Amino acid sequence: MGSAVARHGVPRRSGGEGAGRPGRRRGRAALALGAVLILVALGVVWWLTRPPTLPSIPPQYLATVQSATKTCPELSVPMLAAQLDAESHWDPRADSGQAQGIAQFHPSTWAEWGRDYTGDGKADVWNPADAIPAQGAYMCHLFKQIKGIPGDPTQLALAAYNAGPGAVRKAQGIPHIPETQNYVKRIEALIPKYTQTYARQISASPSPPGN
Repeated sequence: MGSAVARHGVPRRSGGEGAGRPGRRRGRAALALGAVLILVALGVVWWLTRPPTLPSIPPQYLATVQSATKTCPELSVPMLAAQLDAESHWDPRADSGQAQGIAQFHPSTWAEWGRDYTGDGKADVWNPADAIPAQGAYMCHLFKQIKGIPGDPTQLALAAYNAGPGAVRKAQGIPHIPETQNYVKRIEALIPKYTQTYARQISASPSPPGN
C-alpha cells in the first residue's frame, strides 16, 4: 500500500506535479488580464486622440438649404448650414421662448418674413421647408441693410440676424453684446467644417439625369 507504484505498474503522479497546475492557471489568467488591459488602454488612447466628428447637413434638408442660398450671391450653403446649426442644431421644434423653429424666427420677424414656400396654404415657422427659405430671404435683406458699415459683411449680417439690423447700424459694427459676439464667432468656426462635409455630400450625391 505504501509503494510509489500503483496497481498494474503505473506510477502514481507526484504531489509536486499536481501542485504546479494552479500556478500555470494563474499565469495564464494574468496574461489574459494583461492583454485586456492593453486593449482597454489602446481604446482609451484612440478615443482621446480620434479626429473630431464634423457636422453635416441632414440629408432631408440639403436640397432646401441649397435652394435657399440662390436668393442672393452673398449666401453660401456652408454659411446658411452653420447658421442653422447655431440657431437650433437642426431641430425644427426648437423653441427658446422668444424664437421658434429650425431658423429661430421671432414671431414679429416671422410675421413680416414668413412665406408659404411649400404651397400648402400656410406659412409655418415650424416647417423647415418654409422656415429655411425665409431665413435665406431675410439674410439677403440684412446684407443690404448693413452695406456701408465697416467690417466683414457676413459677420455683420449674422450679427443683424441675432441682434437686429438697428443694433448693428447703431454700433457701426458688431454690437458689444456677448450673445451676439459669441453667435458670430460660433458660426464663423462652423463654416469651414460645413464646407468640408458639404463638398463630400455633393460629391456623393447621384448626378442629375443627363449629366
